[in-house]
Amino acid sequence: MSVHGRRSVTLLFSLFVIADLLAGCSSAAGSESGPSVPAANAQADFTGHGSIGQAYVLGAKPGTELVLADAAGVRAGRGAVDSLGSLVIRNVPAGSGYTFRSTSGARVAATAPFRVLSTTDTPSAAFYAGQPMAAGLDYITMRDGVQLAATVRLPPGKTLADGPFPTVIEESGYAIAAPHSLLDAVLHTIGASTSDPLVPDSATAVGSLVAPLLGFATVSLQMRGTGCSGGAFDLFGLPTTYDGYDAVQTVASQPWVAHHKVGMVGISFSGISQMFVAGTRPPGLAAIAPMSLTDDLYSTGFPGGMFNSGFAGTWIAQRIADAKPAPQGGQLYARTLVEQGDKKCLADQALHLQTQDIEALLQQASHRVSSLYDQRSPSTWAKQVDVPVFLSGAFQDEQTGGQWPAIVGDLAHDPNVWVTMANGTHADSLGPGTISRWIEFLDLFVADQVPSASPVLQTLVTQLYKQLANAPTGSLPPIQLTQEPTVAAARTAFEQQPRVRVLFDNGSGSAGPGAMQPVWSADFSSWPPPQATATTWQLGPGGTLLTAAPSESSVSLNPDPSARPPTDLPQGNPWAALPPYQWTPVTGASGLGFVSPPLAHDVVVVGPASLDLWVKSTAADTDLQATVSEVRPDGKELFVQTGELRASDRALDHGASSATQVVPTYSAATAHPLPKGVFTEVRIPILPFGYAFRAGSQIRVTVTAPGGDRPTWQFTTYPTHGTVTDTIGLGGVSRSALVLSVVPGLTPPDPQPACPSLRGQPCRTYVVAANGG
Repeated sequence: MSVHGRRSVTLLFSLFVIADLLAGCSSAAGSESGPSVPAANAQADFTGHGSIGQAYVLGAKPGTELVLADAAGVRAGRGAVDSLGSLVIRNVPAGSGYTFRSTSGARVAATAPFRVLSTTDTPSAAFYAGQPMAAGLDYITMRDGVQLAATVRLPPGKTLADGPFPTVIEESGYAIAAPHSLLDAVLHTIGASTSDPLVPDSATAVGSLVAPLLGFATVSLQMRGTGCSGGAFDLFGLPTTYDGYDAVQTVASQPWVAHHKVGMVGISFSGISQMFVAGTRPPGLAAIAPMSLTDDLYSTGFPGGMFNSGFAGTWIAQRIADAKPAPQGGQLYARTLVEQGDKKCLADQALHLQTQDIEALLQQASHRVSSLYDQRSPSTWAKQVDVPVFLSGAFQDEQTGGQWPAIVGDLAHDPNVWVTMANGTHADSLGPGTISRWIEFLDLFVADQVPSASPVLQTLVTQLYKQLANAPTGSLPPIQLTQEPTVAAARTAFEQQPRVRVLFDNGSGSAGPGAMQPVWSADFSSWPPPQATATTWQLGPGGTLLTAAPSESSVSLNPDPSARPPTDLPQGNPWAALPPYQWTPVTGASGLGFVSPPLAHDVVVVGPASLDLWVKSTAADTDLQATVSEVRPDGKELFVQTGELRASDRALDHGASSATQVVPTYSAATAHPLPKGVFTEVRIPILPFGYAFRAGSQIRVTVTAPGGDRPTWQFTTYPTHGTVTDTIGLGGVSRSALVLSVVPGLTPPDPQPACPSLRGQPCRTYVVAANGG
């Protein structure tokens, strides 16, 4: 199974947000006021349909100019039909009586009237129950008439007659509904990629491989506008979000589904989708278990207010390619099925050309516009989730990003949320420190059964980790609660566990450097940890990092994003045991370093952090990056965490911010240039982390232009060529400081990990910065 290029993973970029809501082009020109449309005098030979906030046409003559008219005959949108005979008009108010009309001379042809839906237009129970699903590839109908491809996968050797089964749904825009067996592919192609075009993407392994082997039926749900699903790809627009509601209700109504309740599972893309679906509160949803998600599409697409041109750019290109219609383009399994004569898959390509051209619109939304992002934000929907949640992720996630723990606060109203955090990569949310508890959660809250040990689990995950991550693992923790007398008793015991568990030193265990193997953990009642104390180290002269206030001075840098490579992993798999990182040192005038004295005792940091800089610049705006690391007694330096900010986006949401939690508004209304010649506070948000700085080591923070400290994220930043001078105030009124979330009284039980060994954390030889730190 392939890893880096195909894999999962992710996400989400504001880009389709922008596309769907800002587009002024023909396929998104809804909600416009306009003149009355001539009355119809003929019946159209094409059909009009309503979706949630959208109207669409099927079967029209390519190139035809169409007008969308509301019930009063007023123009609500217009556009030209594409080469497949389709058109989508977005941002249309809900209501009945809409028609599409074409004018050719005196002839005004109109479709039959239809309704544009609202989010409250929920189908009847009979609508869902009337769609029987069989093992293998199915096509299920959504409330707006669009069909989605959904493949039913059963435990090995089982048929539907052996049910009912505990059942989960995995929803993604990757090639998830490809109907062949990922398990068979793994068994027959160990160490190689399968050539079977009908095998699902390895990104879908949680649902299409792991869950069936654990006794669950899985429905692999293909997101609209991709693969063999109908509709236009529209990343987490309202039609896509409510597709999840409809799919849950359809699957839950099947006679082979135990308790007529389903769970949702998945990592990355299919982890993020769960938060949207659960936020719609479908009655048939029992629980969700998202892995490696993000809190907000903006924070992944525009970290620090700068476009993520690395991972985001690649991901966008892949999603656009996936959305193209088969058989000329699109996903391989869809092309193959169409060529093999699947007429439903072919018919479902009709709207695939209606994906928006986001490239031309990208620069229109460099700030976070609530009307664009809120409905596309996992955090927005998390506030409405009311089912049990098992959430896991890694602090150094190289794809969706390490800012995801912010979503935990959005789930604070839900009494049944359990979170596991670890150092590591995008794949480590599914690691051995998580999977046993994940199984217990699914048994209790989806299968409604006392957890049971799985004899195939160790073999399964060992092979899974080897194939997906090329990394070894230690023994899995045993499944707990197996001896409880009833489900209620087991559930009560599970519910008594702390809500937040942080895993430490993942990669430094007995299985070898870089293995997927955390060494120790700490439990907390909430996030950020209530016992964490904001602890300040002040930036001082000579590159010092001090607990006492230094005398007043300043130091300057010439931030230059071209001074270092844009990423620390130009080639290689970031999920491997020891990736070939090329984490270059900070040298010359382009960066500053500040180092504490050797620590007298261990310092365990758990939570977000802030670098509070007082800055003045020769430029009206400047892009800055703060990176926290550990300098060890042996002269090695270990990466811990980083963060970045465009200085003009320094305005904070004060209600959400604290001494360690920095929450910029990222609003165009509050973005301002730096005042000339005056020190101004710029608080750089450093992503959360859990790390134990050992006694004898030193805490270091470096300040540079963004870039060079992440495997796949790159930043569209100001090209300074070293001509900009940023001056940092030290001591006095303009005292710059590093503020960390220190948990007192917490001591690691293991010795200092080898450097390198920790997953997601590169190691390099420590080189003193030009300012002495």
